[in-house]
Amino acid sequence: MSRSKRFAVLAERDINKETFVEPWPEAGLVVVDSPYDPHPSLRIVNGRVVELDGKPRDQFDAIDLFIADHGLDMSVAEQAMAMPSLELARMVVDIHVPREHIQRLAGGCTPAKLVEIVRHLNVLEMMMGLAKMRQRCAPANQAHVTNRRHHPALLAADAAEAALRGFAEIETTVGIARYAPFNALAILIGSQTGAGGVLTQCSVEESLGLQLALKGLTTYAETLSVYGTERAFVDGDDTPWSKAFLAAAYASRGIKIRFTSGTGSEALMGHAEGCSMLYLEARCLLVTRGAGSQGVQNGSISCIALPESLPGGVRAVLAENLLAAMLGLEVASGNDALASHSAIRKTAKLMLQLIPGTDFITSGYSAVPRRDNLFGGGNFDAEDFDDWTILQRDMQLDAGLRPVREEETLAVRRRAAQAVQAVFAELGFPPVTDEEVEAATIAHSSDDMPARDVAADLAAADRFLNSSITMLDIARALQQRGFSDIAANVLEMGRQRVAADYLQPAAIFDAQSDRPTETRRKGATYFRVRSAINDPNTYRGPGSGYRVEGRRWAEIQHVPQAQSPRDFIAGHIGQPLSVLREIGSARAGAHPEVVVAVGPAFGSALTRTINGLAHEEVLAAILTGIAKEGLYGRVVKVYHSSDLAAIGHAGARLSGSGIAVGLQSRGTAMIQKRGLAPLNNLELFPQSPSLTLHSYEQIGQNAARYAKGLAVTPVPVQVDNWARLRLIVKTALMHRRETEQVCDRPPVELWFDWEPDV
Repeated sequence: MSRSKRFAVLAERDINKETFVEPWPEAGLVVVDSPYDPHPSLRIVNGRVVELDGKPRDQFDAIDLFIADHGLDMSVAEQAMAMPSLELARMVVDIHVPREHIQRLAGGCTPAKLVEIVRHLNVLEMMMGLAKMRQRCAPANQAHVTNRRHHPALLAADAAEAALRGFAEIETTVGIARYAPFNALAILIGSQTGAGGVLTQCSVEESLGLQLALKGLTTYAETLSVYGTERAFVDGDDTPWSKAFLAAAYASRGIKIRFTSGTGSEALMGHAEGCSMLYLEARCLLVTRGAGSQGVQNGSISCIALPESLPGGVRAVLAENLLAAMLGLEVASGNDALASHSAIRKTAKLMLQLIPGTDFITSGYSAVPRRDNLFGGGNFDAEDFDDWTILQRDMQLDAGLRPVREEETLAVRRRAAQAVQAVFAELGFPPVTDEEVEAATIAHSSDDMPARDVAADLAAADRFLNSSITMLDIARALQQRGFSDIAANVLEMGRQRVAADYLQPAAIFDAQSDRPTETRRKGATYFRVRSAINDPNTYRGPGSGYRVEGRRWAEIQHVPQAQSPRDFIAGHIGQPLSVLREIGSARAGAHPEVVVAVGPAFGSALTRTINGLAHEEVLAAILTGIAKEGLYGRVVKVYHSSDLAAIGHAGARLSGSGIAVGLQSRGTAMIQKRGLAPLNNLELFPQSPSLTLHSYEQIGQNAARYAKGLAVTPVPVQVDNWARLRLIVKTALMHRRETEQVCDRPPVELWFDWEPDV
């Protein structure tokens, strides 16, 4: 049997590069409703949980035990578990039920109960719930800044640009662990150059991460991974209690922490125990809450391709984000790792978090090119910046970024690279040359950077890690080398560590759109914390909660690509053509001829077509085509309408042969015949951007052949499906200008001073 050519084409589409499988619960390959998932239950005796989701206490594993003793709000647990799950689900989307009330009840729900609640919600309802349950009022975004060469000047420049673009957090990682101190240093300096108050972290092994934090090089951590089965925890040499201890170690040093979990990790590790991904994630979230973490990075994260291979996978990812928010956790909602080959599918998934907003829309937008991203490639990267800011502008929503201009970006990148250069010189690290600074300023990727002495950098990084140098020495070096503003920002980040206000749930420092985010007092710099405590999400339906307005809306609108509409068609306006002049009222012809009827702005208020052809050249081409068939072409100007059908209809009525070419000033043309309805015609040429002078000559020639009664082959028309996207604004403005010239005046005869080329 012959194969369908359509199916052959579809087989090559990006979507069909993906892997899709049928559910297999025994292997953990099911996102929800595994037959091995337990049913919700909770029994409390003398203030002690003795049964959890159908399992008696003597059969509890470590996770059950931790949840029973630390993860549930015992003051509300019996009430919450007694309520019908459907009633709780409806409360999630009910604008009259406060977020705090739902959060309190959710804290008393077991993992199976939480899953049962969200099973009643479709995707739209979960998005509505997420908009209400988000912790902080305004969404924010996190960036990934890495590069394959671990080049400190480029890291600083990229971090500065990310901060300038509005990212509230910046995360880096390394391909070689020994580079970590220099990576963390470069990100710290760069972020505080771009916008003071940006939080930074270096994603490395926990003890090393804690060392970097104690030096003041980082201010948050999110690599505290938790799992939904005991065996997965054991394989990671962890328990819920060890994670809680580590979280306390970070927080006691003034370091903001969030845990990491996400659908699919247990199945990927081979320890799903037949349970669904969403049920296991609900267990993770109750462990996270019980361990005292203020937030969680979830949304499947690096496992995203696994749930996406299964039915309902993207829905389950949204559900886990919602569950985290219902439990009062800050949510960094994934959208970081590559999710799909298909741009349509990838963007559709993003919308589930972008539209309702989460505390961090991505838990790592790659602010560098994908091949420089050591986190395994980003779902969105530096080449998508403009798409992202335009989406914000399209929907009047806040996704945490701000449009920037090239000149301000170059300035902040150069200053960050120079600041790293100065610190390296002051602290005796391998020098950063002026050539490296300039390369980092204009670089797209690490391919644009000069090579460094890797051995020397690694040896210096080792010395730095084992030395007594801290962020105080870095601030001092910046001050002594003339970077006092960056020094003040670095020092203030240290002061905030001591104050520890940003350990509040969902805390960031003021978004860059609200600048100035610091006020100066006695020479010091202060950053204002915004969190779920002092800036909570107050969404309760239309007219409530966070609205993109005022300065932030003005900023989002002000994209570099936007042009003044007043200047948009300046190149199509010139001096009225001296070769065209009116010679009286147009009268009906008595001899075989072709009338060329032009619009009211032709050659006067407009002098070029939409694709830049001069009006006199277009008119000469049409008349040349007519002349080549041995006929006379007469030009008339129609004033009573700017509509092409009306222009062509008027020309046909005046033509001695009954044939006319109608021509709008923007170049759209038609061949019309007397007696046809205005919206009917012999040939129509709506794709004016594709018309050339040769096309117009062919139009004239065909019109003459119609006038002579000969057989005619229609002029071939090139179809450009993208023309409307590129030129619709210009089309509207040119037509507006043409319409402004419309008046109650009969057609006039035009004299055209030209030499026919026949």
